[in-house]
Amino acid sequence: MRKYRNKSIAELAVELGSGLLRLRRGYLDRAEELLRLIDSSQEYPYEFVVHQLTGYRPARSAGPGALLEGRSLRHDLLLLLLDVSESFDLHTSDHDDVIYDTPTLAQRFGVSTKTVQRWRSRGLPARRVIFPDGRRRVGFRESSVRWFLEGHQKEIQRSIRFSQLTESERREILRRARRMVSRTKCSLSDVARRLARHAGRAVETVRYTIRKHDNDHPDDALFPHLLNTLDNQEKRRIYRSFLRGEPVPSLADRYHRTRGSIYRIVNEMRAVQLLERPISYVYNEQFEQDDADRVILGESPPDARGRYESAGKTKAPKDLPPYLKSLYEVPLLNAGGEFHEFRRYNYLKFKADRLRKSIDVSRISVQQVREVESLLLQANVSKNRIVRANLRLVVSIAKKHVTGPLNLFELISDGNVSLMRAVEKFDFARGFRFSTYASWAIMRNFARSVPKERYQLDRFSTGHEEVLDIAAGLQSYDPEEENLAELRESISVMLDHLSARERTILIHHYGLQENTDPKTFDQLGRQLGISKERVRQIEIQALDKLRAIGNPEE
Repeated sequence: MRKYRNKSIAELAVELGSGLLRLRRGYLDRAEELLRLIDSSQEYPYEFVVHQLTGYRPARSAGPGALLEGRSLRHDLLLLLLDVSESFDLHTSDHDDVIYDTPTLAQRFGVSTKTVQRWRSRGLPARRVIFPDGRRRVGFRESSVRWFLEGHQKEIQRSIRFSQLTESERREILRRARRMVSRTKCSLSDVARRLARHAGRAVETVRYTIRKHDNDHPDDALFPHLLNTLDNQEKRRIYRSFLRGEPVPSLADRYHRTRGSIYRIVNEMRAVQLLERPISYVYNEQFEQDDADRVILGESPPDARGRYESAGKTKAPKDLPPYLKSLYEVPLLNAGGEFHEFRRYNYLKFKADRLRKSIDVSRISVQQVREVESLLLQANVSKNRIVRANLRLVVSIAKKHVTGPLNLFELISDGNVSLMRAVEKFDFARGFRFSTYASWAIMRNFARSVPKERYQLDRFSTGHEEVLDIAAGLQSYDPEEENLAELRESISVMLDHLSARERTILIHHYGLQENTDPKTFDQLGRQLGISKERVRQIEIQALDKLRAIGNPEE
């Protein structure tokens, strides 16, 4: 969002930019007409502005007796022109008069593009227009240019006279520049600065003169290395050096570039990395609502304001090292706080992913890049809150799986990775607690990494015990009574997808019900009136079904 000086005009720009497409072109024309009427020394009612742009009076005022200062209103109308014109496809052919882009307008008056930018800041109206080459650029109507000329004749004539170098002046600048380059290792910026002071010209004028000579005469170029564009590999090396802390002036000297070009390369690489970075999130329809920012990113809802349960509710086991004991001092998220954090976490990534799709590497907007990076940083803060509140869950489960070559810290490290993956995959809208989902993810991972030494498999090993290995672990897993109940409820939900006979075999073979002992295939066969081989086959089928619906990584 561009920096409007009046909030009411910023909101009006959004409304006009989301209105009917057939009306938006008219809004632009009337905004320019209004711009020509505004006197910077006067004040204007908000209702007057709305009526001039739309033909209607607003239902409610921007405030009691709201008056907009003329200077700030002119500034905001220039921004409104850009925002509304960018909200739809506006082509040069849609206009009755000629449309100039910045380089063409600069060439018409014999000035630099920097000068045209200064004219825009002085009040030259501009729109975002799609030119015949298919690219959207800043455009200036012929009628707008003529109107600006009438009010700024002295300034424009001064710019034209200042920018017109004589042929002898050009030759002298090039001669002195060549001598400086041959005697010292000056960069183009250094040469332009020194010669500008000597010639009494703008730095940009001198720089443009040298670059134009080099482009027109590559065999006699003063800075031939600037004619060669850097490839992506070199740009990445520059970016890595920048991230390691090498100063921009040092990079400019090493690669024979201007400081400005180094900053452009850094911003380009930032944008490229954002575009290449995978951003996954769990989508929710709430993200598309108009008040999503206020509801999701604003103050926590009443049931989530006290988002944490009281710390120290569960005492740390005595045999844990001090570091692991400290995890039990971190309060747990309650149901409301958990919902709020997960919704916020996924919404921030949703916004970041949507915003980065508008990034154009050929025309980098530093503000867009910073905003995407800021959204991802905020999302990471939410993720860290969730992870910290659930680290004790990893410790509790890992303690029950310490066996064989893996020690406790290796298991905890492995479990933390599973916990972070579970945060990324958890769907907060389904109404389940995260601890249930995370417990399944962590224990399923341990079932892969810990050697299979479960006593339930003494008669036969199918090689497909991951899911039921977790279920059997319920007999020894008890981090919290609430989590245990949730796990049993989750298992019950999964078993409902099986047939009655499949469910009976799994429950009794692995002792999934409370106060029940596991039974062998032979015992189950006699109970059901089938062979023990048939019991084994049914169990394999049931395990395949459970893996299909119970894999938390899919």
